[in-house]
Amino acid sequence: MAANDDRSARKATPLRVAKAVFWSFFGVRKESDLDRDAVTIRPVQIIIGGLLGAALLVGVLIGLAHFATG
Repeated sequence: MAANDDRSARKATPLRVAKAVFWSFFGVRKESDLDRDAVTIRPVQIIIGGLLGAALLVGVLIGLAHFATG
């Protein structure tokens, strides 16, 4: 039960979630970062971060396309 208490005591910051999602988009992760993120980041944070990251990526690509064609 102590492991659950430790896990709930440490929570990931939004910056940590954003970094994890950003590097995961590229498929590049350090094992030490992966181990730390597995303990601190909740699945719902990853889902929300992934959706926001994907929306940001699509928005940037659309903006670049408009810039290149305009």
